[in-house]
Amino acid sequence: MTRYADPATRPAADPAEPAARTRRADPAPHRDPSPHRDPAARPADPGAAAPRDPLAPARAALWSAVCDRDEPAAHRAVLTALDAGATVEDVLLDVIAAVQAKVGAEWAADRIGVAQEHAATAIHERVVAAVSHRAPAPDAPPPGSPAAVTVACVDGEWHALPARILAEVLRLHGHRVDFLGAQVPTPHLVAHLHRTAPDALALSSSIPTRLPQAHTAITAVQAVGIPVMAGGAAFGGDGRHARLLGADAWAPDARAAAAALARGLPRPPAGPRQLTDLLPHLADQEYTLVTRDKRRLVRDSLARLEQRLPAVRGYTEAQRERTAEDLAHIVDFLAAALYTDDGRVFTDFVAWTRDVLEARRVPAAVVRAGLDALADELKDFPRALRLLAPGRDVIDARGPHAPVPEPGTHA
Repeated sequence: MTRYADPATRPAADPAEPAARTRRADPAPHRDPSPHRDPAARPADPGAAAPRDPLAPARAALWSAVCDRDEPAAHRAVLTALDAGATVEDVLLDVIAAVQAKVGAEWAADRIGVAQEHAATAIHERVVAAVSHRAPAPDAPPPGSPAAVTVACVDGEWHALPARILAEVLRLHGHRVDFLGAQVPTPHLVAHLHRTAPDALALSSSIPTRLPQAHTAITAVQAVGIPVMAGGAAFGGDGRHARLLGADAWAPDARAAAAALARGLPRPPAGPRQLTDLLPHLADQEYTLVTRDKRRLVRDSLARLEQRLPAVRGYTEAQRERTAEDLAHIVDFLAAALYTDDGRVFTDFVAWTRDVLEARRVPAAVVRAGLDALADELKDFPRALRLLAPGRDVIDARGPHAPVPEPGTHA
């Protein structure tokens, strides 16, 4: 296997990403991007030309700017769109977030590197600040909706740009927003909420491996009487993980989050709750044991991988470290699937990993061998084996593509 960047650099196409949801020219039937469309209007002629997207030039200009690492040009791209009549919300969501999603897609396809992806994200963070300063004074939020909202990323979640864009959109809708940024440890989050007493918390996470930490935060914040709205790709495109973990609300994107707050959030349930009340499957202890033994599992799986793939035996120390990191990612996502009892958490990760590695000319067979090695280590864990099996099917469905990298080659 080869080292790859954090899985959250995958394309932010999942509709649960609060700031990366963009409107499409041909939307899914259940999501009409024009809520104020006249219901009596005639359907468009299918033979007619598609309407021109007025923000397409801004996206193209911003993409060109971030590719060139030209921050002044990036600022000009979005400010020009504002001067032409685009709203701040549309620029945040349909220009900046859309280009950030493309950055992730281009990295996954191995057309840009990790450093370039980081540079683009840094430019976008500063452009968001510039755009937000151009926002008009917002109206007050609707009566009964949360006036003060804290926006924070889950403990261990370093991808703050979606949450930052969400915070700016909520400000546009009149909410007083306290943005805490990335990676907020739950004890510090709860202590801060005790001091500031917001009306709601918007909790963001992009990576499913952070779901156990999200559950801890949701439970702790609700215990002090503050409702929690969850958002981000980690919670699933349909919000299934937000519901599983007991969040008071879920929003698939920033616009939906603003609408949910406008309607008002339900108060959190009273009284303490046991972990197994919501997640009875955790009683088998498999999640606990896998996470506790992660280091050993990675070490022993790497040894088994060397037995299965002779080429791995001759890897350099750097190649071995990268392969161990890949195995650690596999264990992390398997643990998240065990926590949620949702096999899609694992199979989606395996499919994404397969595509990322194949874009770098590393065959899916290497991932398959890693899964087999891990299965050998977990032979006494029936639920883990049930989750691993579909992951192997994902690899088998693709078939072999390239030889296993030999020692001394790029891996």
